[in-house]
Amino acid sequence: MKKITLSIVAIACMMQVAQAQDNLVKTASGTKIDAKKKAYKFTDVINLDRTPVENQGSSGTCWSYSTGSFLESEMIKAGRKPVQLSKIFHARKQYEDKAETYVRMSGNIGWGDGGEAHDVIHLYGKYGAMPKEAYSGLQNGATRNNFGEMQAVIEGILKGVVANKNGTISPVWKNVVSSALDGYLGAVPQTFTYEGKSYTPKTFANEVVGLNANDYIEFISQTNTPYWEKAMMMVPDNWSFQWINNIPMTDMTAVIDNALKSGYTIAWGADVSEPYFSWPNGVAFVPDSAQFMDAKRMKKEDKEALFATVKKEMEITPELRQQGLDNQATTDDHGMHIVGMSKDQNGKEYYIVKNSWGEDNDYKGFLHVSKAYVQYKTTSILLNKKGVPASIMQKVQP
Repeated sequence: MKKITLSIVAIACMMQVAQAQDNLVKTASGTKIDAKKKAYKFTDVINLDRTPVENQGSSGTCWSYSTGSFLESEMIKAGRKPVQLSKIFHARKQYEDKAETYVRMSGNIGWGDGGEAHDVIHLYGKYGAMPKEAYSGLQNGATRNNFGEMQAVIEGILKGVVANKNGTISPVWKNVVSSALDGYLGAVPQTFTYEGKSYTPKTFANEVVGLNANDYIEFISQTNTPYWEKAMMMVPDNWSFQWINNIPMTDMTAVIDNALKSGYTIAWGADVSEPYFSWPNGVAFVPDSAQFMDAKRMKKEDKEALFATVKKEMEITPELRQQGLDNQATTDDHGMHIVGMSKDQNGKEYYIVKNSWGEDNDYKGFLHVSKAYVQYKTTSILLNKKGVPASIMQKVQP
């Protein structure tokens, strides 16, 4: 009976992991108001070229979709024909690498879909890239990602491996994981045809995508480690244990501003679980009452009221930002793609953000996010080094 009970608990935990992405979308969608009541009106100031909005479905692959979208804009900036890249190719390669780390760490890291923007850059440099049509990851007539069962199966395999019942771990386990991924996502083709020419993922990256993985840099902002030095990004999805340049929060938005004005977009990681982040309304800001809000206890009408009038924003300080990181009010929820800048009717600047939840919101898949929100709720940004002000690049480690 005890074994049965434990098995039920394990399955329930896996189901919760599988539902995490859907729950995140649901949370961010609980603020929709009638269009006639909308207070915020935006005018584009900078709107950089990008590829069409996609939908990651029921999968925690925002990091791959957002950074893949970022690389597509990088192709446009470099004067190349944009290609919608296979986000599932990089996700699948991450699962393989992450599985090896999981086993080497005896299971002492989290398992699941999650990752970071730097993962895509490293995977691109290591494995190359593929166009979306060459590897969609959709099997048996599926039209959207649904990774819950797949990740539960793979986690079960890996837990069996690290239990090490034979006293030594057989290398066969990698083949088993690969076969499971093949079953759910399809086998990765060694070669494929694109516009009449045959490529491997590496030759496609070199000849068609044409980007250099060494051209990118990532930033975090925290006060518990020194600014202008690299620090560990202490979030569960940093499974590769990357150390990242730590800069003041105001420099983080200065970097974003400079990049956009120079024609470069930004891969953005942030907390999106706050009631003042509204996916359906396409707006995120920080009301001056934000610190006193309890999202779980807020009534529906109170959440909707946040967007019925233009609110005064809270002043964000490094101490306030760090408090959110320390008490985990700010969590590493979601990856998106900053592609421009806008102003509201009062002249306040916002960032135009491309999401990967489809086009089912007021801005057809985009949001307008205030600078205060970015300073408060950002977990990391990644961009081309050429988009960083020279004064900041001189202080950090490339």
